[in-house]
Amino acid sequence: MKFKDMPYKRVDYDKTAEQFKTLTKRVKEAKSGEELWEIHQEYYKVYQNMMDSMTIAEIRHDGNTADPFYAAEKDYYDETAPMLSSLATDYQRALYESPYRSFMEEKIGRVAFATMDNAIKSMDESIIGLMQEENALTTQYNKLIASAKIPFDGQVCNLSLLRPYLTGNDRTVRRQAWKAYSDYFMTVADELDDIYDKLVKNRTAQAKAMGYDNYIQLGYYRMNRNSYDRNDVENFRRQVKEVFVPFAERVHEIRRKRLGLEKLSYIDNEVYFKEGNPDPVGTAQEILESGQKMYAELSPETKEFFDFMMENELFDVFGRKDKKQGGYMTYLHQYHSPFIFANFNGTSGDVDVITHECGHAFQGYLSGQDPIMEHADITMETAEIHSMSMEFFTDPWMKEFFGDREKDFLSMQLEDAIRFIPYGTMVDEFQHIVYETPELTPQERRREWSRLEKIYMPHLDYEEDPFFSKGGFWQKQQHIYNSPFYYIDYVLAQSCAFQYKVWMDEDYREAWKSYLALCRLSASKFYPEMLRECGLKVPFEDGYFEEIVEKLEKKLHP
Repeated sequence: MKFKDMPYKRVDYDKTAEQFKTLTKRVKEAKSGEELWEIHQEYYKVYQNMMDSMTIAEIRHDGNTADPFYAAEKDYYDETAPMLSSLATDYQRALYESPYRSFMEEKIGRVAFATMDNAIKSMDESIIGLMQEENALTTQYNKLIASAKIPFDGQVCNLSLLRPYLTGNDRTVRRQAWKAYSDYFMTVADELDDIYDKLVKNRTAQAKAMGYDNYIQLGYYRMNRNSYDRNDVENFRRQVKEVFVPFAERVHEIRRKRLGLEKLSYIDNEVYFKEGNPDPVGTAQEILESGQKMYAELSPETKEFFDFMMENELFDVFGRKDKKQGGYMTYLHQYHSPFIFANFNGTSGDVDVITHECGHAFQGYLSGQDPIMEHADITMETAEIHSMSMEFFTDPWMKEFFGDREKDFLSMQLEDAIRFIPYGTMVDEFQHIVYETPELTPQERRREWSRLEKIYMPHLDYEEDPFFSKGGFWQKQQHIYNSPFYYIDYVLAQSCAFQYKVWMDEDYREAWKSYLALCRLSASKFYPEMLRECGLKVPFEDGYFEEIVEKLEKKLHP
């Protein structure tokens, strides 16, 4: 079914709550594992119906944050979703504590019960009010960022539409665009500080109410970290600082020389060639059509997936006024349909949507064929492997998108992925500092960010910019506001995607075979176990980066 034809009906809280309560009662009274399995399949229907309605409302709200109907629906779910989540957790707790749990573990797997354990440890009826407040605050942040109106080049741009100027080849225009960008954030800096300060205090209060010292442990449970902990992440960050940061700085030096600059400025941080970054050729619609041709040639599985996406109009990728910034893939259970949301703006980021977000969607399409719903509950450090690796697997088709600048794009793609590792790791360390010391003032948080920038990105020079030079860059990173501790998952996944990059250059067929197996495993196995089964190394192990860096360095082009 086409997305535009999917009917929407608001989730009736009272009716859904009663359904959850009835199912929970039946689980507690079940007389056998078989009966429990029958009840659980009924739970699937209730849960999927609820989630699909909420997802449709979210997509339509994000497509136009000024739409009063879906704005009201968003407000409704900000209030009711925590209560519904609490009821779903009550059901999971009853299942988790059932005397027939071993029977259910045979049906849905051990990982599913580890996920339930995390859900139980991260939800309590006493914090529903705080969760409602948290939802309202993140909505306030997203609306503020989406409503940016920045006069530039004779038009009024939002943050997405300004981006081509931020990465253009004319350095004077680039500087002017960054000034306009910075000026906008200066006008909302106090409001951003206030929102984040309230979020940190709110999340800390939730953690305290749940019996935790601070939000970090609660945040890990909410990110469903079920096979590694904070010590593993700290060891990974240590290796990034010791091994990968020096490598990334060498890559920045290659870029500086290529650009012919004495010193890199922050306005050059995402620019790779004197003549400007390669932009895709063709219209937005032609990019989608080139994607369809590419996936038809890549494999039978990807052809079936992308044809389904196009036929059912499961893309919202064209930039519009009042559209939420950023991009994501989500899933509609009852329609077995992934959905991709993005903001095309004429840059190479448009092609990233066709590769990165489609990597997510392809895996969602495959896992949607699995009758065990819990197998689709992949943790984010796994989900992002699917997307970031697909960016590399589609490299042989980049001439379709970039024409005679194909090689430039491939160089930029690799260097940009390398550049990301220190930044993404820094975001994670910053969030650990923030939630470990929630009493920090907004000014102290900015100073911490500036201190970390000198460790992870020592080449970076903000000159005299009044916003960015004072440690404000993080306020544009939506994940920091919306999804605490998510960002390290991108870094872990990018490091695994590098493994696939090295592998596919040596044996594309075997690398793709492994990738397909990884997508199909979904959440049926734990993260380290799954990586090893697919022939990948686990990022937390000592010495992880040495071989990767050695092989990537040989692929760089001055």
